[in-house]
Amino acid sequence: MKEDLLHFLWRTRRFEQTGLRTTEGEPLEIVSPGNHNTHAGPDFLDARLRIGTTTWAGNVEMHLTASEWLRHGHQADAAYNNVILHVVLDEDQPVLRPDGSRIPCLEMRKLVPPGIEANYLKLLHNEHWIPCHNFFHTVPQMTRTLWLDRMLVERLEQKTTAIREALERNGGDWEETFYQFLARNFGLKVNAEPFEMLARSLPQRILARHKDNLLQLEALLFGQSGLLPDDCADVYPNELKKEYNFLRKKYNLTPLEAAQWRFLRLHPGNFPTIRLAEFARLTAQSAHLFSRILEVEKQAHIESLFNVKLDGYWLTHYTFGQESPKKNKSLGKEAIRLLTINTIVPFLFLYGKMRGEEALKDKALQLLEALPPERNTILDGWQRLGLEPPSAYQTQGLLQLKNVYCDKKRCLECAVGAGILK
Repeated sequence: MKEDLLHFLWRTRRFEQTGLRTTEGEPLEIVSPGNHNTHAGPDFLDARLRIGTTTWAGNVEMHLTASEWLRHGHQADAAYNNVILHVVLDEDQPVLRPDGSRIPCLEMRKLVPPGIEANYLKLLHNEHWIPCHNFFHTVPQMTRTLWLDRMLVERLEQKTTAIREALERNGGDWEETFYQFLARNFGLKVNAEPFEMLARSLPQRILARHKDNLLQLEALLFGQSGLLPDDCADVYPNELKKEYNFLRKKYNLTPLEAAQWRFLRLHPGNFPTIRLAEFARLTAQSAHLFSRILEVEKQAHIESLFNVKLDGYWLTHYTFGQESPKKNKSLGKEAIRLLTINTIVPFLFLYGKMRGEEALKDKALQLLEALPPERNTILDGWQRLGLEPPSAYQTQGLLQLKNVYCDKKRCLECAVGAGILK
C-alpha cells in the first residue's frame, strides 16, 4: 500500500469509524480529520479528536509503519511536537514524545475497506490516456460537472499567480504587466519566451512615446527582437534598421538574439515577423489597452479592439527579404479568442479579486462561457472519451484536469478518482 492511500482514507473518512480504539485500547472519535498539509510538517493540521474522555486539537502524522517516525527523524523536529495521533497501517513499535509520553496510535490494517487498494492500483498502473479511462463515465454527471468547475477556477488561480509575481516586479503597474503577458501570448506557445523577453526589455512607456509613428514602433519591436536583417535589398527593412539604430542609442537598448525565435513548422501567418507586425499595429491603435479591457462587456467588443490588419510590405512578405504572393493578413477571430482565454480572462479575474469587484470576476467567467470550445490534441482525447464541452469554460477545466491530475496520476486528489474508489 502507498501512504497517499492512507491520506485519502483519512481525509475522506472512507473506513469504518464506529468503535475506533487506539493501539492502547482508548476509545477514539474523529471530530475533524484536519487539513491536508502538502508542505513540510505533519500530514494533517488542526485536527480535532476525542481520545478517551479528552478532546484534543492538534496535528496528525501518517506512515505505513510506526518506525518510519524515527527513520524520518521526526523525533528531532519540533514541528512534530504537537502531533496528537499517529495513524499507521501497522504499529511495529511505539513512538514517544520528547518528554517520554507515548503518542496515541491508530492502526489501519483492519479498517481499510476491502478492494479499495486493488482498485487504486488499477488506476495507478494502467497505460490508458487517463488512469480512469474505463471508469470515467461511472461517476455521476453532477460530480464531474462540479469538479470541472473547480478545475477551471484552479487553472485561473494558477495563471494569476504568475501575473501577481509580474505585477509585483512592475511596482503594481497593471498596464505594463498586461502588456508583457499580452506579448507573451502573441508569441503562441512556440515563441512565448522570446516575445516576453522582448516586452520586458522594451518597456511600454518607450513604445507609448512613439505610438503616433508606426514606422518607429515597428523599428523598436523588430530591432529589439534581433530579427532585422544585416543585408537586405528591400527599402522597408533598411528604413527600420536606420530608425532602430537611432532609437537604440537614445534608450540604451540591447536587442535579443535572432536565434531565439522559432519559424520551423509554424504556419506562415504565425511567423514571429507577422505576429510582431500585428503587435506593432495593435500598440499604435490602442492606448491604455488594459483600462479599455476593463470596460468591455462581450467578446465582440474585444474583437473590435483587436481588429488588426496589415498592409504595405507585409501584404507580400512573411519574412524580410523573401517576397510571397499578395495576401491579406490580420489577427483572426481564433487568435483573438486565444488571447481572450490566456490573457484577458485571467487579468479580469485577478483584478476583480484584488479589488473586491465580483462583477469583474463574473465577467471573466461569462467571457469563457460565451466562447466556443478550444480544439487541440488534449481536447481531442476528451472527445474520444465522449465528452463534447459546449464552451471554453469547460475546455479550460478539462485541460487542467488532464495536465495537473491525470498525467500526474493524482487520482486520490481528484473528485472523479474519489468517486470511482467510493
